[in-house]
Amino acid sequence: MLRADVCTRALGARDARFDGLFYVGIITTRVYCRPMCPARVSYPDHRRFFDSPAAAECAGFRPCLRCRPELAPGRAPLNAVPRLA
Repeated sequence: MLRADVCTRALGARDARFDGLFYVGIITTRVYCRPMCPARVSYPDHRRFFDSPAAAECAGFRPCLRCRPELAPGRAPLNAVPRLA
């Protein structure tokens, strides 16, 4: 996991180089986003950083409908529905 200060700077700049490296969860809305999400940036004390979409969803966050973090490059799409063999 990247340091919080690095994640905060990347989030503020909406730096596409960090896409898929970390995800930010907004505690007040329970939504998690990619660092380059066009949605308004939240207050620093309302953020929580995650390594993966799975970690964010396990913590009770749902994916952002604007940036679709569960489909970020370099990650396999999440499939919340278990498959029967």
